[in-house]
Amino acid sequence: MTDTRTVAVLGTGIMGAAMARNLVRAGHTVRVWNRTRAKAEPLASDGAEVAGTPAEAVRDADVVLTMLHDGGTVLDVMREAAPALRRGAAWAQSTTVGLESVTELAALAGEHGLVLYDAPVLGTKQPAEAGQLTVLAAGPVEGRPAVTPVFEAVGARTVWTGEDAAAATATRLKLVTNSWVVAVTAATGETLALAKGLGVDPRDFFDLIAGGPLDMGYLHAKAGVILEERFLPPSFAVTTAEKDARLIVRAGELHGVRLDVAAASAERFARAAARGHGEEDMAAAYFASFTDRDPAGAGPGQAEP
Repeated sequence: MTDTRTVAVLGTGIMGAAMARNLVRAGHTVRVWNRTRAKAEPLASDGAEVAGTPAEAVRDADVVLTMLHDGGTVLDVMREAAPALRRGAAWAQSTTVGLESVTELAALAGEHGLVLYDAPVLGTKQPAEAGQLTVLAAGPVEGRPAVTPVFEAVGARTVWTGEDAAAATATRLKLVTNSWVVAVTAATGETLALAKGLGVDPRDFFDLIAGGPLDMGYLHAKAGVILEERFLPPSFAVTTAEKDARLIVRAGELHGVRLDVAAASAERFARAAARGHGEEDMAAAYFASFTDRDPAGAGPGQAEP
């Protein structure tokens, strides 16, 4: 096989659209599909072919890449698409899904003779657009030459976690990692909300921890979104963060692990979404700390007397 592939990208939201563009730039033939076609149409100007149905998108594809909302959506879309795929085609499943969904998706792949790769990615909008994602991947060694050029087009690094996609080793590592992301994001929002409530200038907090063991880059990244009110466009939306938090809680339940922080974070994301922040950056969970209304004033960074 050559280094270029015919790749079908199913799901062209924030991540899928960026991945599709990088696949085109790498020289692959790319067909895209999205349930809301208007979200896929802009990719035509980048060189992708926009398909009307999942089956049309995957026909003659060497690799199908799924980047949809959740496991149920992936299952529904691939049930429609799989009969149009040739047996032996590779399926890179990059949606963040739960452990139970991986089992269902692996069974579907087996029914249609597809070579499944459990391949969630680390990174949000900006690294996706730059082709700097980290791909976590599990799947058979003998089929990896088919998917490696795809992973190299969308990511800066591929971390192989195993040879059996059905074992969900890549998804397990992704959920563990996302549990940390969820916890830090929730804690950042609560810290800044408390500072506002107590009339503490957040700059005093950052000066206090600067350069010490309590300081970290991701804290500054999410705090910056809040303090500068850069909630749109999102790098990772509140509704998606809630979905992932609930997947994390469920994974813990399946293995006898109680995850109080993840469970509370899921509820924070849900409250923020109910207040109209669902499509904003996940840092907008900050607003869940205020019981009656979003904080007034010039912005979250303004301490109240």
